[in-house]
Amino acid sequence: MTARQTTTPVTGIVGLGSTGEALLRLLHRAGHTVVAVDSDLDVLARTAGRLKAALAAEDGPERPDVTFTTDHSALRAAGLVIEAVPDERAVKNEVLGRIVAVCPPGTPVLTTTASLSVARLAVATGRPDDIAGLRLFTPPVAGSPVEPVRTALTSPDTAAAVDALVASAGLNPVAVGARPAADATALILGFLNRAVILFDEGYATQHDIDTAMRLGCGLPAGPLETLDHIGLGTAHTALTELWRRTGDCAYEPAPLLSRMVAAGRLGRTSGDGFYTYDETGTATGSAADGPGDTGASTVRRVGVLGSGAMARGIAEVTAGAGYPTVLVARTAEKAGLALKAVDESFTRGIRRGRVTVQAKAAAQELLTGAHDMTALADCDLVIEAVAEDTDVKRAMFAALGDVCAPGTVLATTTSSLSVADCADAAGRPADVVGIHFFNPAPVMKLVELAHTGTVDRKTLATARAFCRTLGKTTVACPDRTGFIVNSLLFPYLGAALALLERHDVDIAETDHAIRSGFGYPMGPFALLDTIGLDVSLAIQNRLYESFKTPEHEPAAVLEELVTAGLLGRKNGRGLSTSVPRR
Repeated sequence: MTARQTTTPVTGIVGLGSTGEALLRLLHRAGHTVVAVDSDLDVLARTAGRLKAALAAEDGPERPDVTFTTDHSALRAAGLVIEAVPDERAVKNEVLGRIVAVCPPGTPVLTTTASLSVARLAVATGRPDDIAGLRLFTPPVAGSPVEPVRTALTSPDTAAAVDALVASAGLNPVAVGARPAADATALILGFLNRAVILFDEGYATQHDIDTAMRLGCGLPAGPLETLDHIGLGTAHTALTELWRRTGDCAYEPAPLLSRMVAAGRLGRTSGDGFYTYDETGTATGSAADGPGDTGASTVRRVGVLGSGAMARGIAEVTAGAGYPTVLVARTAEKAGLALKAVDESFTRGIRRGRVTVQAKAAAQELLTGAHDMTALADCDLVIEAVAEDTDVKRAMFAALGDVCAPGTVLATTTSSLSVADCADAAGRPADVVGIHFFNPAPVMKLVELAHTGTVDRKTLATARAFCRTLGKTTVACPDRTGFIVNSLLFPYLGAALALLERHDVDIAETDHAIRSGFGYPMGPFALLDTIGLDVSLAIQNRLYESFKTPEHEPAAVLEELVTAGLLGRKNGRGLSTSVPRR
C-alpha cells in the first residue's frame, strides 16, 4: 500500500450498499481495520449486525475492529478510501469531494463506478493524482474479477496502492476496457430486467427461472439471484440511466423492480428481495422442485422417435438410466447409424471418465433400433425428437395417437413450437407434455417441463418423476414459445448482434468482458456460433411471430450472416475469426 500505512492497514469505505458491504467483508477478513461510512443509520446498524452474525457463525480468529459511522472525518486515519455510493455523477462527485476534503494529499481514493468516466470524476476532485477506479462487475467475493482503472493523471503511488488492495482482498485482476465493460454490463442488465418481467407475468417461479438459466446456460447464478446480490436499487439506477441515455425500452425498469425498490425491498442488502435473507445475508429456505410426483405412473419401457443428435442423446440417457429403450427412425439404415453414434458417444464417455465399461455394456443391452412406429406400442413413455417443423411434428403425433396405448405419456422435445399443436394432432391432449432436453442431453442437467391447459396431472407427475430418475432437474412452465430459457436468452443474443451496427465494437473483446467480468461460460457471439446462426435465426423468427415485440425481432445482420453462409461452428464460418468445427 503506501509508506504511511501500518502492518494493519486502515481502509475507509464510503457507502454500504451491496458493493460496499461486500468489500467491507473481504477487507475485514483480510485483516484490514475498516472505517465504514454511510449516511443512513439503519444501513449502518444492519451491516454491523450482519457482520457480527457472520463472524459468530464462522467462529474464526479474532479480527481487527470496524468503525461504523456517519462522520466522514473518521476517514482521516485511513491509508486508502474506497467510494461505493450509487453510480450517479452528482452523488459520486459530492462524496468524492467530501473524502478528499478530510483525507491528506497522497491518500489513494478509489471509485467503484461501473459506467462513469473515472478521469472526469478524478479531475472534479481537484486531486486527480490520488484517484483511481475499481471496476467491479458484481459485488465481490474472494476470487471475483475486478479491473483496476488508472487514468492518465493517476500517480504511480496510487496505482501501486490499487494493485496492493486487489491482492490483499483476494480479488482477480482482469483487463477488459471501458467500452467492452459498458457493453457487457448493458447486455446483462437488459437480460436481468427481462427476467423480472417474466416473473411478474406469473409465467414461472423465481426458483424455476433461476434454475433454468443456471443449468440451461451454465450461468454462475440465476438472473433474480443476481439482482438480489447486486442490489435492486443499484440495478434500478443503472437501468434508468441506460434508458435515459439510449431511449431503448429494453432498459426501462420493469414495473415490479420499481415497486420493490419503492417498498425498500432491495435484495440481500435489505434482507428481502426476490428471496429472503437471514441476519448473515444468507438466503433462507430451499428452492422448491415443482409439485410432488403423487400419482405418477411407473415407466418400464421408453420410446424415442427420431435419429438426430437430440434423439440419440436422449436414447443414450434413458438406456444409461436403466430403461429398455427403442429408438425409431424413418429407415432401418438411419436407425442403425443412430445406434452406432450412441455407441461412439458411450466410448467417448469412457475415455473422459464419465461412463464405465460396464455401464456402457448394460445400456447397450437395453437399447434397440427400429424403423416401424409399431415398435412403440408397448412403451409407457414416448419422446418425440424429430425436426423443429410443426407439420412434421403433427404427423408424428397423429401416428403416435394411433399406435400407443391409452395413458402412454407422449412427450415432445420442442423448444419453440406449440405443445398444444402436438396434443391436438394426437387426439389425446391429456397425455401430451413438453419435455425439453438441452443439448447435449447426456451432459446437460436441465429439462423444461412444458404443460398445456389440457394435460392430465398424472401425465405431468409421471414426466417429472421420470426426468428425476434420469438425474435431470425439471423446471415447470406453461406451453408458450421459447419456454423460460429461450425467451430470455435470445433477446440477450439479439441485443448483442445489434451492437455490430456500431463501428467501435470488437466481438472478441465483448465476449471476453462477459466471460471475465460476469463469469459466464462464453460470450454472446461465441454462443451464437455454438448454437448455429441459422438455428438462432429460426428460433428468433418463431419468438417474434409469437410475441411481436421489438426485443424478439431478429437483428437484420443475423439474416444477412446466414444468407452469406456464416452458420457458426457447424461449418467453421461464424462471428468469431476462427470458429472450430465440431
